[in-house]
Amino acid sequence: MKIDAVTIFPEYFSPLKLSLLGKAQEAGLVEFGIHDLRSYATNVHNQVDDTPYGGGAGMVMMPEVWGQALDKLMEIDSDLIILTPAGKRFSQSMAAKFSTASHLVFACGRYEGIDDRVRQYYQSKNFRVHEVSIGDYVLGGGEVASLVMIEAITRLIPGVLGNPESLAQESHNEQDYLEYPNFTKPATWRDISVPEILLSGNHGEIAKWRAAQAVERGKSNL
Repeated sequence: MKIDAVTIFPEYFSPLKLSLLGKAQEAGLVEFGIHDLRSYATNVHNQVDDTPYGGGAGMVMMPEVWGQALDKLMEIDSDLIILTPAGKRFSQSMAAKFSTASHLVFACGRYEGIDDRVRQYYQSKNFRVHEVSIGDYVLGGGEVASLVMIEAITRLIPGVLGNPESLAQESHNEQDYLEYPNFTKPATWRDISVPEILLSGNHGEIAKWRAAQAVERGKSNL
């Protein structure tokens, strides 16, 4: 998979070099490209925003500079993801769908967002354009949201996780399953003991206990 991100703060994406994502790049499973939006600005001040038509607080990111950046990145099979609090809520099922894409382009807006004509233009050219939010709150920009999505998406690509069984037994899978609580050594820590059933070696009963715990977690999250 190829992933590009357009931002005025390229440094935000330095974590992509770490942990599983770093290993995925070394293995050739994922290719990242980070692009500085200001390098596409057309004036001496590298301006990327201006005041909104109709008045109002804040600044809006200009369509021309975004067009210059995205024209160089968008391909026939590209999915353009515009991060915005007004977008569709990101979910595990959405992550699964994006994990099968060949090319994702993340547009990281700032200020009051990106001029809506950017979305309109690329939709009119038959590109797949998605407005996405990671939750019902407002961030300073789309960079953090992009990192959240990238991590959720790329770990679903075959070969990225060391143990693919982890995907089958984790929270928020296709069945809206919440994972059971996990424990490791020592058997007692600060006077709290691991449940006896997990020490029994009875894998059938352990499976039943874990299933029941997952159901209880689901109830507590309603």
